[in-house]
Amino acid sequence: MKAVVTVMPKPAILDPAGVAAGRAMDHLGLKGVRSVRIGKSIEIEVDGADEKQLHEICHDLLSNPVVEDYKLEILS
Repeated sequence: MKAVVTVMPKPAILDPAGVAAGRAMDHLGLKGVRSVRIGKSIEIEVDGADEKQLHEICHDLLSNPVVEDYKLEILS
């Protein structure tokens, strides 16, 4: 099974890396950037796991549920 986990800061959490990237984009000539959020993407290939187990791993290990949200996408 292959899965992709996307972890992003919750909308209410300040993302200083995203703010800095947005300012750099403006400085490089990309005008009109309203918001940049920086997160992480994790690809998992595993045999014998089920979706419930993967959600537990996402919640307990791959994300910090206090400040981050995650999205689990099963590819195959």
